[in-house]
Amino acid sequence: MSALTLSGSRAAARRRRHAVPWGMLSPAIVLFVLFMAAPIVYTLILSFQKSRVEGLGLGSGSRKQVFAGLDNYLKILSDPDFLASVGRVLLYGLLLVPTMLVLALVFALLLDSRRTRLRGFSRVSIFLPYAVPAVISSLLWGFLYLPAVSPFSWIVRQLGWEVPSLLSPGLVVFGIANIALWGGVGFNMIVMYTSLKAVSSDIYEAAKIDGASEVQVALRIKIPIIMPALVMTALFSMIATLQVFAEPMTLRPLTNSLPTTWSPLMFVYRDAFTRDDVYSAAATSIVIALATFALSFLFLRMVQRRAFGQED
Repeated sequence: MSALTLSGSRAAARRRRHAVPWGMLSPAIVLFVLFMAAPIVYTLILSFQKSRVEGLGLGSGSRKQVFAGLDNYLKILSDPDFLASVGRVLLYGLLLVPTMLVLALVFALLLDSRRTRLRGFSRVSIFLPYAVPAVISSLLWGFLYLPAVSPFSWIVRQLGWEVPSLLSPGLVVFGIANIALWGGVGFNMIVMYTSLKAVSSDIYEAAKIDGASEVQVALRIKIPIIMPALVMTALFSMIATLQVFAEPMTLRPLTNSLPTTWSPLMFVYRDAFTRDDVYSAAATSIVIALATFALSFLFLRMVQRRAFGQED
């Protein structure tokens, strides 16, 4: 009897030990299901629905939600406005991501150099724009772009020069990219700089003893060592590029160069809140999510061998 009791107590103790981690994880699991998994599933369901008008279209029961199959997806993928927004975002990403990563890497390498002075002030100054919300920074830069109120435009006019506005149709993508560049360089710089500080200084000392210059140490030692950080910042920058919304949406009242469908997320916003077509907006959201996942997966597959030393 005592042996059975001892065995039962041990089994109960094991169950309690196994239950403790799940108990600690349960709040996070519940929050994930309620605020992440459930909205995703609901959006997926809505994307296969559409609204059908019956009769004269009058009254509360005149519109019914019916199964639409792939109609919403086919309509989106053949919509010229959506395809144009995808093209604009791709151009925006080609302008922004390489420039932002190169500047962040240069600043991180300069701050990591022993010859650099005022590192703390420089680090805070470069990072500070990231702390400014995107809406506020867009408003600040938007007024700087307006020729009538911009002090830079006034100075240029006093010198007798004529500078085109970055809010004009052909240059507005550069204006939006500049806002994101101003705010994003600091975050990426901090990630790279932290990775550099985690590397033992003995490696750099050995390279300098062998006669390597600062540039050679940066190109042949520092950059290869922090390659995982470079890949991570590139991936996050690509995802943020595909989700650009605040900057063009905030600049829209200041210029006629930005349509309501300038970016894919603005396309979703228009369908959901202007046209009251949540089914089309849901399908567009799913398409954007799948495109983001596909681009991220392909990018990681291309760089994983070089950055992480993994085989395909």
